[in-house]
Amino acid sequence: MAVCRERSEVSAVEVEHRDASVWIRLNRPERRNAYDVEMANAMITALHGAAEADAVVITGSGGSFCAGGALGQLGDPDPARLRELFTTSLRLVDAIRACPRPVIAAVDGPAAGGGNELVVACDFAVATRRSTFGQTGPRVGSAPVLGATNLMAVQVGEKRAKEIAMLCRRYTADEALAIGLVNEVVADDELEAAVGRWLAEIHRLSPRYLEITKVSSNLWWNAAKDNMNAGLGMLIQAIGSEDMREGAQAFLEKRKPDFRGGRRAGAATDEREPS
Repeated sequence: MAVCRERSEVSAVEVEHRDASVWIRLNRPERRNAYDVEMANAMITALHGAAEADAVVITGSGGSFCAGGALGQLGDPDPARLRELFTTSLRLVDAIRACPRPVIAAVDGPAAGGGNELVVACDFAVATRRSTFGQTGPRVGSAPVLGATNLMAVQVGEKRAKEIAMLCRRYTADEALAIGLVNEVVADDELEAAVGRWLAEIHRLSPRYLEITKVSSNLWWNAAKDNMNAGLGMLIQAIGSEDMREGAQAFLEKRKPDFRGGRRAGAATDEREPS
């Protein structure tokens, strides 16, 4: 089969048409492909434009899949801009689910925070052995309400999903395979070949009935949407909180956060004040 590749780049997101598939590549390796509003919108546009393809592949560049939303905005947040990032992130994961074509996460390297939630949102996931998975929310002053606190429980079980979402542990690719977060793990240099096999298999199937099957399988995603909106509302109300600032600043400074330090200082001040 001849390979036809057309590439365009919009705000650090490369969209490449390979025969009947659309590849969306995040291209900000210096920040582990953490996305901003412009990048999220570029992905949404590419997903909306892929209705005539056989399938969509989301991947990253530079040895990382995606570190989620850009955390630099949390340390000194602009409420309007951060609200836009949060709401656009919801539109992004919903666009993955609303896309009539199967969406494959091709993971090479860390899938962290919102990047792990992108894996949750995708229909299939293929990962290299060096890849890692996990949430970052409570560790960095946030909460993973766009998949990890709701839909992920359907994929990996409630107790395991709470462990992943609340404790922010890291999981190897083999561990992710064992719990059902990914479909296949391959050698580090075989990712594109493995994804190609998935695409070839999809190409032999009926697009119409694949779409019907995908729409029908969105039962649990649709049930989680109200929960996602509620969680997003709480995140927006918490913009600028002490925990958000401390978590983001600690992450950027590569140190452990001290979420209780401010509370201890405040309590000590209250004790010294005369009654």
